Amino acid sequence: MQNGKVKVKVPASTANLGPGFDTIGMAFRLYTTLTFEVADATDIRLHGPNLSGIPTDKSNLIYRIAARIFDKAGLVVPELIIDVTSDIPLTRGLGSSASAIVGALVAANELAGKPFTMDELYQMATEEEGHPDNVGASFFGGVVVALMEAEDVPYVRLPVPENLEAMAVIPKFMLSTEKARGVLPSMYSRQDVVYTASHTGVLVGALATGNLTLLHRAMKDVLHQPYRVPLVPGLDKILAEAHEHGALGAALSGAGPTIIALVDKREPTDALQAFMVQTLAEHGIDCTVMRLMPDETGVQVEHCFSGVTEQRS
Repeated sequence: MQNGKVKVKVPASTANLGPGFDTIGMAFRLYTTLTFEVADATDIRLHGPNLSGIPTDKSNLIYRIAARIFDKAGLVVPELIIDVTSDIPLTRGLGSSASAIVGALVAANELAGKPFTMDELYQMATEEEGHPDNVGASFFGGVVVALMEAEDVPYVRLPVPENLEAMAVIPKFMLSTEKARGVLPSMYSRQDVVYTASHTGVLVGALATGNLTLLHRAMKDVLHQPYRVPLVPGLDKILAEAHEHGALGAALSGAGPTIIALVDKREPTDALQAFMVQTLAEHGIDCTVMRLMPDETGVQVEHCFSGVTEQRS
């Protein structure tokens, strides 16, 4: 087992982008940072308002996942000092849990002497999260398109098209993934399945080729967003009309309640922001607006041993 300290920086992400349910993720320059250090006693330190209410004992998700890595590697689970800082709002659909899972896996793996490859860690993260979209984007950056199989998680990583950025409108209420999944039907019609397959295919093609004019139509969805509209009042209007105010496309970010609009960074976005904020305000919902730039790097690791710092991604 390594001594010293390891620092891991993990990007936020959005998932689905409309029809790519549980399969497509995009990383952004909004980060969770974890620092792990082997110690005589476990001490979990949370920094910043986004982490309010998270446990600071060994029931903490980050510690539990780290412990599994050491155990899986055949090592004694050490006591750890864990410092956590996050710019990612919790339970808002921007991959906060995925970034914590990825960070815990990577940091523990580094301290354990790297017994597992990044792809093996990605498999573990997918099993923990239940789907590969957010964790894939957090691991590898850019756009990740993935599928989940019993023994593997095949994926394709795409660079984010030039000039593509995002505007996130974050309502000031939490929405659990469990609740958002609970409203979905257990069966879909053939028509909905064909619609989803075709739109997902065009969405991936548009992102791969940089054909941003297709995003408005390609990001339309019948699989999950229509059923989640009652959970986010105003969502239906934003999805239907955001394009008229300058969005390239709009979608519920992950399970929500954040709504994300993809934009061309060369174009003005004041009208779009005003429209989205006003639409939510009409339903009595306050929100925060964030402009998000894509992250192309993915998880980053920094080691500190005996005063020497080594950084890599």
